[in-house]
Amino acid sequence: MSFVLFVVPLRSWRALGGWVGLACFLVGGSAVGLQAAQKPVAASAVVLNDDGGWSWFEDERAIIVGDRLFVGSVAMGRFDASRRGDIDAMSLDLKTGVATRFPLRKNLEVDDHDSPAWLGLPDGRLLVMYSKHGPENRIYHRISRSRGDATRWQPEHEFIPSESSRITYSNLHWLDREGPRGRIYDFFRGLDDSFKPSWASSDDRGLSWVRGGLLVDVESPVKHRPYVKYASNGHDAIHFIFTEGHPRDFDNSIYHAVIRGGYICQSDGTLIRALRDGPIRPAEATRVFKGDPQNVAWTHDIALDKGGAVRAVYSVRKDPAGVASGESGKDHRYRWARWDGREWSDHEVAHAGSRLYSGEDDYTGGICVHPDDPGVVFISSNVDPVAGTPLTSGHHEIFRGRTRDFGVHWEWEALTPGSSGDNLRPIVPKWRTGRTALLWLRGSYRAYTDYDLEVMVWVEREK
Repeated sequence: MSFVLFVVPLRSWRALGGWVGLACFLVGGSAVGLQAAQKPVAASAVVLNDDGGWSWFEDERAIIVGDRLFVGSVAMGRFDASRRGDIDAMSLDLKTGVATRFPLRKNLEVDDHDSPAWLGLPDGRLLVMYSKHGPENRIYHRISRSRGDATRWQPEHEFIPSESSRITYSNLHWLDREGPRGRIYDFFRGLDDSFKPSWASSDDRGLSWVRGGLLVDVESPVKHRPYVKYASNGHDAIHFIFTEGHPRDFDNSIYHAVIRGGYICQSDGTLIRALRDGPIRPAEATRVFKGDPQNVAWTHDIALDKGGAVRAVYSVRKDPAGVASGESGKDHRYRWARWDGREWSDHEVAHAGSRLYSGEDDYTGGICVHPDDPGVVFISSNVDPVAGTPLTSGHHEIFRGRTRDFGVHWEWEALTPGSSGDNLRPIVPKWRTGRTALLWLRGSYRAYTDYDLEVMVWVEREK
């Protein structure tokens, strides 16, 4: 394999609005305890944004349209106070290495949950949607003025599902076989102040939106929010995995269902009910993993293979019985599940290490699947993926894992060894077979409203 180094031209450095760093590193050797042979691999990473963060429940956070990569983030304003709370759109020309940054919205809110969701429209233009983390009843959306251009946008518009809604996140999916011209779905949280996964749709390619309803609910005496990850085939199906609620409130399991033709079904196609007649409850969906007080799960990513197989990854907090308050979250594991059309298989992938900070004991470094390579995942961990022993750097590092037997065994490759800061929340957007664009956040993360992070990108081309 060969690795492509993108040197950002001077004009693009200016377009990025300030200092942009170029970090080069050598990936090689093997981390302590890794059970796979590793050969030195030359690699490079580029800083796309010196100030940005994202959560992992808004998607797609990054997309590739043609030969351009697009990603969004939320600025803290650490180096430039005028950027505080900016919702940034970044692009990278994958042929020339030219990078740009454009503020979609100035000073919206300092909160990494506000990062935008992206969708490439059929005519090549870009749709983005974003919102604050709960205090407002509106979703903001913009459409680019021309194909594959993240520097020129039409005016911002607002969609208000209801006056009482309190919105968080957006997840955009296009189905070309629904409606006369195709239909876009936005899955968000908070219709009618419900705190629940909700949906809206557009039949005019993002110009206007119609409220739908709730997607998932759980009977509980306390207000709660199930956490959902979505993936679609672009034609007629949207798969999703979800939990009962936040892992601090529930001993979460993982469930799966699929939306087809306006109906919600279990994994095997068994009808649950019409989407408009929702929400569904966990017991009606297909359970992938059963949680308990010592195994509390949280969703991270989901993707579909070309043949329609579903891959899902999630984290599990492994608390011993009787753990004291404040001592939770010191041992997490990543798991990988696959639906082959008949049944689910589920396996532990790796040690995920410790929580990112006290108070959010289930915040891990993150795991994502490779959408174009069914046997590959990327993880962030501050321990050896196999042995669970602390890394010498003391930081969360990025590893690539590969399975050749559908998740039973894994081989590991260290991509960022010896870092001076944490490497968190990896993303791999869908591209094409044999190509990989890996994005992540590098720096210091103290809370979802307090971080010093750079947006990194690493591009690989298989021979």
